[in-house]
Amino acid sequence: MTIRVYEENDWPRVWPILKEVFRQGETYAYSPDITEKEAHHAWIEYPAQTFVVTDDQGTILGTYYIKPNQPGLGVHVCNCGYIVSPLARSKGLATAMCLHSQDQARDMGFRAMQYNLVVSTNVGAIRLWKKLGFQVIGVLPQAFNHKKLGYVDALVLYKLLT
Repeated sequence: MTIRVYEENDWPRVWPILKEVFRQGETYAYSPDITEKEAHHAWIEYPAQTFVVTDDQGTILGTYYIKPNQPGLGVHVCNCGYIVSPLARSKGLATAMCLHSQDQARDMGFRAMQYNLVVSTNVGAIRLWKKLGFQVIGVLPQAFNHKKLGYVDALVLYKLLT
């Protein structure tokens, strides 16, 4: 497994991974009807940097982005989003991406990492983030409109990197 900086020729292999997860409407607040252009802007253009995870054959198995969580006086805290291809789940990719992103964040000068909207039903992700040192600092009641379950809580998680 290799984690490397996203290159524009990766998009035709990244978009199907994003599209499948966004269409499910279970873990990300993006509209399930998000267009390819909108997804490209949100995942590639807007963040400070985007990465992909590949296997030994160069197949893209996952992706993450890193960006400032807030502008100005909050710019020292970053935010990340991670997606693992459904075909590559339970193989340690999310752990690897999270650890990689923390190193990247430190290298980019960020002092902390915050996840703004972790869906409460995403128990695997919550368990992993806690294992990797993130703390739940807030519960947002019914803040996520889950495509199957309706309104569910979302969590805010935070970790100091310094």
